[in-house]
Amino acid sequence: MTSDMTYNVNLIRAQFPALNSGTAFFDGPGGSQVPKSVGDAMAKTITSAISNRGTTTKAEQNADSVVLGFRSAVADLLNCDPAGVVYGRSWTQITYDFSRTLAKSWQVGDEIIVTRLDHDSNVRPWVQAAEAVGATVKWAEIDTATGELAPEVIGNLLTSKTKLVAVTGASNVLGTRPNIPAISKLVHAVGALFYVDGVHLTPHTPIDMKTLGADFYGFSSYKLFGPHCAAIAAEPELLRTLNNDKLLPATSEVPERFEFGTLPYEIMAGVTAAIDFIADVIPNQSGTRRAKIVASMIAMERYEEELFHYMDEKLRGLPKIKVYSNASRRTPTAFFTFDGLNSSDVYKHLASKNVNAPASNFYGLEACLSLGLGDVGAIRAGLAPYSTREDVDRLISGISELL
Repeated sequence: MTSDMTYNVNLIRAQFPALNSGTAFFDGPGGSQVPKSVGDAMAKTITSAISNRGTTTKAEQNADSVVLGFRSAVADLLNCDPAGVVYGRSWTQITYDFSRTLAKSWQVGDEIIVTRLDHDSNVRPWVQAAEAVGATVKWAEIDTATGELAPEVIGNLLTSKTKLVAVTGASNVLGTRPNIPAISKLVHAVGALFYVDGVHLTPHTPIDMKTLGADFYGFSSYKLFGPHCAAIAAEPELLRTLNNDKLLPATSEVPERFEFGTLPYEIMAGVTAAIDFIADVIPNQSGTRRAKIVASMIAMERYEEELFHYMDEKLRGLPKIKVYSNASRRTPTAFFTFDGLNSSDVYKHLASKNVNAPASNFYGLEACLSLGLGDVGAIRAGLAPYSTREDVDRLISGISELL
C-alpha cells in the first residue's frame, strides 16, 4: 500500500532493526523506533577523537562540527535560523528552563494562557512559573465532543495583560491539530509571546516556523527516529532579550547560554542522522536538504493519512467502542475505550499478541480530565511512517478477540 509511487514502506522498514522483532508498534506517539543509521552515527561520534568544543585541536574541531551540524539539521527541519536552535535533554526540561526565564519579567496582574489540550509539559511549567510571581493563569477549554480547540476560544481570553500563550501543535492523545497560524495572529495582536509544543506535530507533517508564527517552537527527536533529547527554536534576537540563569564563566552568546554543561555530542549527531534519514526517505532526490525534508514529510503524511483512514474505519466498526479523537484535522492518532473492558487489560492482551498499543493518560492529563476519563486515560494507537495495513489488521484482530 502506498499513496505515492516514490514512497516505499518496505524499503523504509528494512532500515529499522527493531521491526525484525515482528512487533506491530502503535506507540510511536510515545517514541518511535530508530533506524540503524542513527545508531551508527551515535556510535561513531562517541568513539571518535572528541573533547570540549574548540578550534585548536582536532578533537575540539570534531565536537564543534557536531554541534553546528545539529543546529543546521534542526534549522532545515523547522525552516528557522540555526543560530536560534537550543539543545535540551527533554521538552519538559526545556519548557521549565524557558518558563522560569520568561517569568522573571512577569508581575502580579499579568496573564498567561494554557490549554486543556496540551501535554502537561506545556502546562505545568507555565502554571507554576505564574504562581511563583503572582501572575494569573487562564485556561482555554476544548470541545469535549470533538476534541477541537478553536482559535476564538483563545482569542476570547486574550487581553492587553497577556504575556504568553502556550499551545500544542497537536495533541499527543487526541491528535487534534489546532489552527496555529490563526492563533498566532490573535496572540501577536495583543503583543504576547506564542510558545508552541511541536513534539507530536513534527513527526507527521512538514514544519515551517515562518508560516506557523510561533515565537518558540520545539520537538523531541525520539518521536522522530532519533535519540532521547529535544530542541527549541526562536529568533536569535528574541533569545538575546532573555535574562536566563547561568554559570558565571559560561558564555553569554546565543544559543549557547541556554545550554548547560558539556553537550552530549553523540546524541546531537544522532539527531542530525535522524533528520538526514528523513531527507532521504524519497530516494534519489535532488535539491537542498530542506527541500528533500519537505518532500519526504509530504509523502509520509499522505501515506499515514491513507492508512489512518483505514484504521479509523476499522476501529469505529468495533462494538462497544467510544472514540475520543474526533477533530477535523488531526495526526494519525486514535484514543478510545470499550464499554465493560478495562483499558489496561486491552493493552496487556494486545502486548501478548506482540502489538504495542498502550493505555494511559500519556501526560495529556487535562484533556483526559475534561473528557471524563480521570487520570486513567484510554488506549492510544498511533501510526508511524513504518506502520502497515498488516499492523492495523493485527491491532483490530487482537481487540476483536477480547470483545
